[in-house]
Amino acid sequence: MRDPLSVLTEAFTSFVLGKVETTRLPVRTSTGQAQAVYLPTAAPGLGDSGVIIGREVYSGKGYVYDPFQLYGQQLPAPHWLVLGESGNGKSALEKTYVLRQLRFRDRQVVVLDAQGEDGVGEWNLIAQELGITPIRLDPMVANDSGIRLNPLDPAITTTGQLALLRTIIEVAMGHGLDERSGFALKVAHAHVNEHITERQPILTDIVERLRHPEAESAEAMNVDIDDVRAWGLDVALVLDRLVDGDLRGMFDGPTTVGIDLDAPLIVFDLSHIDRNSIAMPILMAIVGVWLEHTWIRPDRKKRIFLVEEAWHIINSPFVAQLFQRLLKFGRRLGLSFVAVVHHLSDVVDGAAAKEAAAILKMASTRTVYAQKADEARHTGAVLGLPRWAVEIIPTLTPGIAVWDVNGNVQVVKHLITERERPLVYTDRAMTEASGPADPDLEWETEQRALMMERQLDDSSQSTVA
Repeated sequence: MRDPLSVLTEAFTSFVLGKVETTRLPVRTSTGQAQAVYLPTAAPGLGDSGVIIGREVYSGKGYVYDPFQLYGQQLPAPHWLVLGESGNGKSALEKTYVLRQLRFRDRQVVVLDAQGEDGVGEWNLIAQELGITPIRLDPMVANDSGIRLNPLDPAITTTGQLALLRTIIEVAMGHGLDERSGFALKVAHAHVNEHITERQPILTDIVERLRHPEAESAEAMNVDIDDVRAWGLDVALVLDRLVDGDLRGMFDGPTTVGIDLDAPLIVFDLSHIDRNSIAMPILMAIVGVWLEHTWIRPDRKKRIFLVEEAWHIINSPFVAQLFQRLLKFGRRLGLSFVAVVHHLSDVVDGAAAKEAAAILKMASTRTVYAQKADEARHTGAVLGLPRWAVEIIPTLTPGIAVWDVNGNVQVVKHLITERERPLVYTDRAMTEASGPADPDLEWETEQRALMMERQLDDSSQSTVA
């Protein structure tokens, strides 16, 4: 029961002042509302070590990301999946990310450039800026002047060579090798490696041996030699495409001398290959295995392997199996694999759903640009994104993406400096829609680069000491 004196006081105040005093209700708020009002209480970012990506849309904080710095407690695997429709900024993100990573002197990047304009790949401008000549694989180049990668390069182990040959054949045939065809290939490969020692064995040698098997091979299996020849006939026909067919001139000879595997950036230009042909996954399989055995070494360098049109890898069970091994051991060797894909449905609903799921599981970082609502829901279900992130994906504008770094989900606006702009935008329409460069990011990027150099110098001196 209220105090009579209080009631009398309120009545008198109302009579004199013509208003009634009201009791203020207590203020109630949620943690999320408090964070929105007072930004310093917002969820922590990924730290300040690494390269600048841009700014978090909601908090305005700078967004810094580096899989090598985060690996361990914050990131179980250094691999990264980038998704989104064309024209939303995936290409610009990849290029600025690589350029900023190369400011570290212990970083090295390989790019499989599957897109291009005006007869060259999209990475041609960046390669020129860095004084690097792309490795252009082109079946139309004259045989004596084209670049070649040899699947039988002695740098690749014999086990790796045989696995690569099987993959090439299985991708081209669309199914696995049966035991008899596999035996014929194994015998031919063993004979070539054993008897050709004065030079690099090449695919022509394998084709020749498949067509003309040795009598010992038949005797070992207690079968007629014509049976062994018949078992290897389909295999020979597939490999003949790389030797004397539409893919000749790229893999039918010794590896070209002079390919610089110590350059900070190595660009394989695949833009002259039809992206929808069976040649593309074959190319990526050969390049991937060749790099695994010749480029990745157990030294102190941190390596980034970026693959555009990566659905050619993930959507083929045979190629995916090769890259699964590369990704699995890549963590031990300091390798970060970056796969760029337009639609997740391109890879998880295909023939290689099991292999695709295994590769996606190893990608602890996922960046999703704008997608249609149905595609966004599908992507969110597969990747386990929170509901709010799924709902916002269809509304994203170019340059803004949802970032999921091992469960730390943020909406991030990618920022580009004036110096980077002419190198990363090769399409006029994208340039006009991109908006102005950010001068603060320009300054911050330069300052961070100087800081990186000082830290590297200090660590080098302490190591020597």
